[in-house]
Amino acid sequence: MSELVLFERKQIRRVRHGEAWWFVIVDVVAALTDSANPAGYLKDMRRRDPALGEVFQGGGQFAPPLALRVATAGGSQKVLCWHTEGILRLIQSIPSPKAEPFKRWLARVGYERLQEIENPEIAARRMKEIYRQKGYSVAWIEKRVRGIAVRDELTDEWKKRGVKEDREYAILTAEISKATFGMTPSQYRKHKALAAPADNLRDHMTDLELIFTMLGEASTTEIARNTDARGLPRNKVAARQGGGIAGNARRELEAKSGRRVSTRENFKKLTESQRRLSEKAKR
Repeated sequence: MSELVLFERKQIRRVRHGEAWWFVIVDVVAALTDSANPAGYLKDMRRRDPALGEVFQGGGQFAPPLALRVATAGGSQKVLCWHTEGILRLIQSIPSPKAEPFKRWLARVGYERLQEIENPEIAARRMKEIYRQKGYSVAWIEKRVRGIAVRDELTDEWKKRGVKEDREYAILTAEISKATFGMTPSQYRKHKALAAPADNLRDHMTDLELIFTMLGEASTTEIARNTDARGLPRNKVAARQGGGIAGNARRELEAKSGRRVSTRENFKKLTESQRRLSEKAKR
């Protein structure tokens, strides 16, 4: 899957690879330098910045660029691409006035992250403000933030118990979700018609969906801790049991309320519903 993004009317091609966007490097260089020969400009940059040259050889701090198939005027061919982190590193080496806004932005973001390390409450406030600007209600935001804390506690527990990050975390998360809602996260995404890879499933959940997600994960943490679950197999048992507690509670609520907890509503519908409720309350 590939798309075009625009920067000051300049096209920058990108390709979805794995879980991230990879951008065509010469397109970025052309957009920020107006060079008639962006490939040559890139070679000069690598000579001026030895650390950048090492990255392109795979020996630097960041992952090297990948050669991916991107549509060009001459048909599909392989071109050098780099992920977002790499592109930001590339921009630091571009001595062009057009690159200065990006450099200032990077400096500001770096400063903000240092502030957040010293005072985590700043990060929490910033996250709440981002959700508020997107249109979420205060009540929803509080649940989302609490859910993040519950999730962090769970992953910290998994780490202590020898569960490997990424793949095994995903396996256990799927077990909890399946026991809680009868769907894995990928199935849940289809249920809510979330096509974009960047869409975070939990950002599209209702208040009740968030609550039962928290219950499943908090229960899993408690079971894993109290049974001293070690490694993936035993933690899978804890995940099923923790999710089962939330699943039983969900089914009991649905039986008594006559309404399903899992909905097809996504972010757009959620914020629209919240807006209508807010307007109704003002009347």
